[in-house]
Amino acid sequence: MIIPTYNRRELVQRAIDSVLAQTHPVDDIIVIDDGSTDGTDEMLRARYGERIRYHWQANAGVSAARNAGMAIARGRYFALLDSDDVWRTEKTARQVAWLDAHPEFGMVLCDVVRVDADHKPYNVFHRREVLPEDGWVLHRLLLNPSLVPASIMFRREVFDTCGGFDPSLRTAEDLDFHLRVARRWQIGVIEAELVEAMRGHQDGLSGEATTYDDYVKVVERAIADADGLIDDAIRHEAMALTYLRNARGMLMRRRWRDARRLWLAGWRLAPNASTRRSALAMLPFAAKRLLNVMLGRS
Repeated sequence: MIIPTYNRRELVQRAIDSVLAQTHPVDDIIVIDDGSTDGTDEMLRARYGERIRYHWQANAGVSAARNAGMAIARGRYFALLDSDDVWRTEKTARQVAWLDAHPEFGMVLCDVVRVDADHKPYNVFHRREVLPEDGWVLHRLLLNPSLVPASIMFRREVFDTCGGFDPSLRTAEDLDFHLRVARRWQIGVIEAELVEAMRGHQDGLSGEATTYDDYVKVVERAIADADGLIDDAIRHEAMALTYLRNARGMLMRRRWRDARRLWLAGWRLAPNASTRRSALAMLPFAAKRLLNVMLGRS
């Protein structure tokens, strides 16, 4: 399993400890230090010694760190854990057993408890809400390409056939990986809360200025690649929903022209009344945002 980290000296200890506490032992724990300068190196060597494999690299981003870890990983199955997330004790046992029982599947996911910066739960990401069935799920993921990397386990062959994470993407690299895997492999779900994922900490990437641009780029590419594999109506709906979701994000960032461009693109592609209603429902929100700016409010 692979843990990328960067200047999270305290948080990464929680992540590693959660792996060491698994009921199914994890023999190969790889920590890729992506150029930390906060003493992570000394702390990890002193605290864990040979119980982990520690590798330092010049800062290159989370995708490059994950890829470096997968390139040297041993074993049949790969798993990822960001250094601000933790696994619950049965995570490895449940997913290894599931993959052993389903040799035709490449990847298995689980439910995720989202926690705040104080590690307090505030909601649960139930995978069945996005993937109501196991199997070939690309059509589902195009409509809602969500992924928490800490929640997955996959076969070594998935990495061999699909490659790793795209290091050119600052954000949405997890969505890109998920969609590429879904083109080639069947994916399953364990309906159990086996991961706690932190959101809202200061050094997270979800607030990056390029977040919405990367999201749109990833889905546009995946939909183009799915030509001939997925019904055109689903592809058009997926693209429309992507444009509309990210138009809202652009409004939040006061990127008015980009929001207008994406909204119009979503409206033109909307294949059904439900999607058009979603587009129309955004107009009062847009007007309120603009009015607040004009009045000097947040």
